[in-house]
This record gives sequence, C-alpha cells and structure tokens, in this order.
Amino acid sequence: AEDGIRDRSPSRGLGDVYKRQLQTKETTIKLENKIALITGASTGIGKGVAETFAKEGATVVINYPNESEEKNADETLTNIKTVSPNSKTHMADVSNEEDVVGMIERIRDDFGTIDILVNNAGIVTTALVHEMKSSMWNELLAVHLNGTFMCTREALKIMYKNNYGRIINTASQLASKGHDGLAHYTAAKGAIISFTRSLSLEIGDKNIRVNCVAPGATETRMLSELPAERIEEIRQTIPKGKIANIDEITPAYLFLASNDGNHFVGQTISPNGGDLFL
Repeated sequence: AEDGIRDRSPSRGLGDVYKRQLQTKETTIKLENKIALITGASTGIGKGVAETFAKEGATVVINYPNESEEKNADETLTNIKTVSPNSKTHMADVSNEEDVVGMIERIRDDFGTIDILVNNAGIVTTALVHEMKSSMWNELLAVHLNGTFMCTREALKIMYKNNYGRIINTASQLASKGHDGLAHYTAAKGAIISFTRSLSLEIGDKNIRVNCVAPGATETRMLSELPAERIEEIRQTIPKGKIANIDEITPAYLFLASNDGNHFVGQTISPNGGDLFL
C-alpha cells in the first residue's frame, strides 16, 4: 500500500494459499485408479470398506464365501456401481486354497494387478475351551488365519513384481483383551497381528505396506446375533458409551490404504471407543 501499511486482507497472501490447500485436500481422490480386493465384503465392515474405497476412486472386487451371501454381495455392488462402474463380485471361500488361488488369478486377468488387499473375511462361533470341538477351532482359524495367509501370499506375488501394494488385515481389540468363549477367535486375531509384524520385516524397504485394523464392538450382523443383554453389557464397558457404527471404523482402512498412511508399517490401529488402549 502507498502509506506503507501492509494489506492484511484474509483474501490475499497466505490466506489464499491456505484456502487453496483446503480446497485441494477436499477434492483429493485418495484411491484413484487403484484395484482393491476386499474379502468378506458382502456385509458388515467389509461392505462398509468396499463402499468407502469405491467413493475414493477404487475399483473394488467384492469377495463373498458362498451362494447364501450372493444377494448381499450383489447389493453391495449395486451400491457402488454409480461411482465405481468396473467393480465386481467374486465368490471364493478364503479357507480353500484352490478358491484363493483362482480368485487372485481371475483378478489379475481382469485388471492386471492388485493394489490393495483387505483381509476381512471372518466367522464367529462360541464355546468354552473345555467344551470346544476341534472342528470348531479348526473351522474358525481356517477362515481368519489361513485365509489371511493364503490371500496375502498370492497377492504378494503380484505386489512384489509391481513394487507396490497395501495390505490391511482385520484383527480385533479382543486379541489383546481376551474374551471368555472366544479363545479360538482371539487366538486367530492375535496371530494375525503377529503375522502382520513379521511380514512387514520381510517386505523391508519395498513400496508395500502391511498393517492391521483392530475394531472394537461394531454394529454388524455378527454382533446383532448376540442376546440383547449381552450387547448392553458390552456397551457399558466402553468409555465412549456406545457401540461403533461401521462408518466410524472404515476411515482407519482408508487411511492405511491411501498415501496418508505411508509411514505406518506393521502397525495395529484400533478404533474401539476407549475399550482398550494399545
């Protein structure tokens, strides 16, 4: 200004720079042109992750285990088709090695690559250890732990060639907290966390990241199958005083899948409302 007084108008200088930065952040598409496989994506957290990734520009492969989940998978696909027209569903039992190998090969043939893998498929059963049959133990670990291992192994063959990948494994805060009647479940989730850490050391300085999300109690079909009084007991143990909505869990997956999480390696993020401090 002619009188020597600086113009402090918020519409100029650093104010404009800051506004442009905000506008850029608001319009950034975090997963543009990425190919993402999400196992167990027909319902629950997996469905929420599929919808979140699609809105952020990813093409999503919605995995579901069997024909009983086909309708739910198709509904998930319908929900994202307008923003992610090339997304698909794929039926495969992640506890079956032949199914897993075939699924990864099909995705490679269809899209040429896999950029993001979310190992989310899971089941839950309950029994005290002294009453638990070996078949119950084996079935649950086959889905959670073996499925995570086999999907990761096959996807890594593609990611290593491309020197790019993001792998996000679904654990649980119960892996650290424990829970009666769920020894097989907590054992599987704890093993997934350890698997994630060891795999991160194997990957080293390659442009591939593997991390975990360990959700707390979340409003899913799995939780709704518990008696109402048990759900209320769970709610009362959470300092936040509420059970999470799926929309409160999915941002952790998006963070780890995007460039925002580039310096997270072998970590476990646990959105649990204060139920457990990791």
